[in-house]
Amino acid sequence: MVVKGTGLQQVESSASSLKGLNGFAALICVLLMGIAVILAPLMSIAGVPGVWVAAIVFGLFLLGIYVFFALRIANQWEKAIVLRLGRFKGLKGPGPFWIIPIVDSVSAMVDHRVMVTPFTAEKTLTKDSVPVNVDAVLFWVVWDAQKAVLEVENYRKAIAWAAQTALREIIGQMFLADILVGRAKMDAELQRIIDERTTPWGITVQSVEIRDIIIPAGLEDAMSRQAQAERERQARVILGESEKQIAASFAQAAEAYRDNPTALHLRAMNMLFEGLKEKGALIIVPSSAVETMNLGGVMGMTALAGMAQTMVASRPDSEE
Repeated sequence: MVVKGTGLQQVESSASSLKGLNGFAALICVLLMGIAVILAPLMSIAGVPGVWVAAIVFGLFLLGIYVFFALRIANQWEKAIVLRLGRFKGLKGPGPFWIIPIVDSVSAMVDHRVMVTPFTAEKTLTKDSVPVNVDAVLFWVVWDAQKAVLEVENYRKAIAWAAQTALREIIGQMFLADILVGRAKMDAELQRIIDERTTPWGITVQSVEIRDIIIPAGLEDAMSRQAQAERERQARVILGESEKQIAASFAQAAEAYRDNPTALHLRAMNMLFEGLKEKGALIIVPSSAVETMNLGGVMGMTALAGMAQTMVASRPDSEE
């Protein structure tokens, strides 16, 4: 295990020394070598001593190789960390910059754009011992490239692990109900904790957003039934409040009709008339109402009128 890790570190070190190599430097190197190849026979034909020809060709080859390894280019959003004999030399870029081959090395190219890191916390227990899976997204930016490279071995992995451990810590301090309804508060708390851990590394956290919260299927069904029962309870409460309001309205109407029997009779007859207009309607009238309002005579007259209309409608056209 140690041997493998050492080999991997050596590969990463050699790869980091070649960071910033570009096609422009390679083109200049090829042009210089091409010029040396073309000039060599021309100088020999012109009678230039062989020593001078060899020196010029060797010098052009050496200059091309120097340009290839010394000229580096950093993109607009990047900063290059330059080390000289293992010690920090400075930040270079964006744009072209020069280093001394073998003496200087580009250890890293730091991206200064806003970075996005997804992270998760799987089967983490809440404060009320409910296992949940939480997915979140972290938005962060490097504001000090020197600290990001020199203070931590791999700042990308470090911030990912810091975000995950902070998320687990927050989940363990909250109840499930608070997690489900308080995402904004949870996002703010996560941002504060992660930012405190990453500020010494030259990294600031812009925002944290919870994407999804997954709870066990059995608990999800139970919560669904609980929500349904809660809605039914609210519906019954609303119905009871409506009955109370209707009863209060009837009480007020009774107070208005108590000292005015004529108005009460008119209202009753109006309700009876509205009911008779409906075809096939069955109306049950209390006997006390029939006696006090003379509804028997009214009903008889209504029945006779209905029979007369039926007889007229049943006569043949010849009799008409």
